[in-house]
Amino acid sequence: MPSELQKTENLLKTKRYGLFWLSSLLSNIGTWMQQIAQPWVMLTISHSSFLVGLDSFAMNAPGWILSLWGGALADRLDRKKIVLLFQGIQFLAIVALVVLLAMGLLKPWSLIFISLLVGITDSLSMPSFQTIVPSLVKEEEIPKAVSLNSIQFNLSRTLGPALAGIVMTAFGAIACFGANAISFIPFFLSVFWIYPKKGFLSPQLEEGTPKTSILSTVKEAFKRDSVRSQLITTFVTTLFCSPLFIFSTVLIQDVFSGQVKDFGNTSTAFGLGGLVGAICTFFIATKFKQKSPGIFGLIHGLVIIAVAWNRSLSVLLCLMFSAGLLLTIANTSANSNMQLKAGNKARGQYTSLYQLSFRGGMALGALLTGLMTSHFGVVIAFYTNGALAVFIHLILLLKRSPHEKH
Repeated sequence: MPSELQKTENLLKTKRYGLFWLSSLLSNIGTWMQQIAQPWVMLTISHSSFLVGLDSFAMNAPGWILSLWGGALADRLDRKKIVLLFQGIQFLAIVALVVLLAMGLLKPWSLIFISLLVGITDSLSMPSFQTIVPSLVKEEEIPKAVSLNSIQFNLSRTLGPALAGIVMTAFGAIACFGANAISFIPFFLSVFWIYPKKGFLSPQLEEGTPKTSILSTVKEAFKRDSVRSQLITTFVTTLFCSPLFIFSTVLIQDVFSGQVKDFGNTSTAFGLGGLVGAICTFFIATKFKQKSPGIFGLIHGLVIIAVAWNRSLSVLLCLMFSAGLLLTIANTSANSNMQLKAGNKARGQYTSLYQLSFRGGMALGALLTGLMTSHFGVVIAFYTNGALAVFIHLILLLKRSPHEKH
């Protein structure tokens, strides 16, 4: 029997999966470089913590409306064309952002508009994008492939912030946005290569396969207790826990009087924790599948409370590491389970439901935390988020049936 390391090596050596993994890593590094630069730029040009939250809301809110339609597109149309079309529009939006920055014309509302456009294209293309990994491997390899893809994502979340801190200090924020634009190119090339010339057709385009409506797929998913509980838990976790990363910008400036490099260090710690969490879920995926993501969400809430109480930058790095680890374990295990439960026929719709709960929680959490921060300060906002995360996750865990249907 091959060892776990051998299985990992075999997956990465597969030309289609290995190329996709590498190109996604480069693309996500660029994305995280922009994710670090953008809140800092918004805070610099607007001096408003509320607009920092509103910018994040604009990027994630379209997921509420469009994720299900994105899932429907993924199950009905050529997924390759969907990914290339909407990611291409997103690429042009990033290029426009670079031009506005270079000309000194970037304003808060133009940045928010571009974020909204990115959010729309992401919502429509992400379900098709998420189905790429299961299409490249055997069914029994899906949990490992999804976890390995999460390792890639969290590796980029470690490297991206570290590079962003160096690049912003040396060349300014515009270089981070430029790097993100360039990172689209290897991803586009890999998508062209890994699929057949006809593209990757969804199962419902295959002859004799009946189409299913969005509503019927959603109803079927929510009838399954295990799926429903994971979606609710994912929403609650991202609602109260994801703003920690977004508003660490405000925390560094207001509480610690820090600079760009301090924000880069905390972001790197968060990403490093996510990387370790992804590695954990990869090597012991079956054990995590038996755990409720709500347990990790509850502990994450306690970490956020500790962040609000802490006044040491060194301790903050440890807490951000823990937060990244917990958030990744919860979300990776939930996403992997959703991919397995869906089957190929409805994988796009199930993925869109997961994206709906994930991005919906991020959008609402960013907006509400931005409002609390602007009125009461970032410390009170973090105390509130942490306490609510602990309280609601505790209720959900107590209500969970021991004989929950799968």
